[in-house]
Amino acid sequence: MSEVVLEVKNLKKYYKSPNGTLHAVDDVSFTIEKGKTLGVVGESGCGKTTTGRTILRLVEPTSGQVIFNGTDITALSKEELRKMRCEMQLIFQDPFSSLDPRNTVRQAIAEPIIYNKILTDKKAIEDRVIELMEIVGLAPRLINSYPHELDGGRRQRVGIARALAMNPKFIVCDEPVSALDVSIQAQILNLLEELQDKLGLTYMFITHDLAVVNHFADDIAVMYLGQIVEKAPAEELFENPLHPYTKALLSAIPIPETGNTIQRIILKGEINSPIDPEDECRFAKRCLYATEECHKKTPALIEVKPEHWVACCRCGELQ
Repeated sequence: MSEVVLEVKNLKKYYKSPNGTLHAVDDVSFTIEKGKTLGVVGESGCGKTTTGRTILRLVEPTSGQVIFNGTDITALSKEELRKMRCEMQLIFQDPFSSLDPRNTVRQAIAEPIIYNKILTDKKAIEDRVIELMEIVGLAPRLINSYPHELDGGRRQRVGIARALAMNPKFIVCDEPVSALDVSIQAQILNLLEELQDKLGLTYMFITHDLAVVNHFADDIAVMYLGQIVEKAPAEELFENPLHPYTKALLSAIPIPETGNTIQRIILKGEINSPIDPEDECRFAKRCLYATEECHKKTPALIEVKPEHWVACCRCGELQ
């Protein structure tokens, strides 16, 4: 049986607003096994990024548990959490804004090593910086370059090197290729895969691009308005989507071949408000198959097939 690195139980993150309580992440649960990648997909505002940041406690959870290697990090003190964060890192979406424009590549990569006192000898720190640059495919000649002197791909490689500087076991990749050109995206994805194989890393890969996650993730969780509505192995999800929202997302993937017969599903209707949402299926107002039953309570995420979980009142009828 595979080792579970991360277990998230009933995670919630609510924000107070003048109009009520915004349910950014609402009762999310999943596990990620060692060396595997969980892709988290959904449209903008569905809670993907907030989920990732709450898991790392960059945002404090409202309730729930995040168990990393057997330790509930939601119960840790600030000092205990600081030590634990060496094993849990984040790759940001925008490689330019996540880097200090005043720091060179050398300073950017060395900063977490110095701050966490992983190494104290200047020569050892320099050697480690050069080693990390080689690992992520950055030429040594760029060591004194500033972020504005690098292209997007190289900047993202600096961000990856910073994350690897702590020798982490788990990395949240928050749309790490969405700000890059298509050709550069492929390079960064290949790099992440190589690092995973070489270092045994475990990823949570957040993206809105299903075409990307199909080739990169082992399992995929689909989020809608703060909740997971479907979760399954990547191949199973693409071949046999069960939730109406997942079907609509998959139908929107561009296919270059001419003469394809895939029917685009156009979603209509009003999007539910995430502020004090009613106890009903949050997708019901946009769903082509919704009935009165869908408006009576929020459907639970249940396992309808081995490792295939769906939160839909009618998924049994729609298979």
